[in-house]
Amino acid sequence: MAKYERFDIHGSFDSLKEQIYHHILHGSLSASIEDSSDFHSGSARCCVMVFERYSMMGSNRVSLNVTLFQSEPDAPIALSAITSGGSQALLWKINTIGEEAFLEKLREII
Repeated sequence: MAKYERFDIHGSFDSLKEQIYHHILHGSLSASIEDSSDFHSGSARCCVMVFERYSMMGSNRVSLNVTLFQSEPDAPIALSAITSGGSQALLWKINTIGEEAFLEKLREII
């Protein structure tokens, strides 16, 4: 599992969400969006997107969960991204290179 977090992103929530969506899907031929959820509570917003792609290094599929949160319209946007599924071992995690590579696609636009 690999994780990347930022709590100080400034800009449009919708624009950032669209940039992530398009960059991840166009960054790999096998990338897909598995599901997403976008909701509001008062002026707070939260979006969760789950992507998946095939990792040639691990010969398996890895997932990338991206969560965006903004407490009010002009507040900084918080981002948490966590990958999973890149390991081939039964009892412990080895060969997480595919997870790191998937997360790097997100780091490129942040």
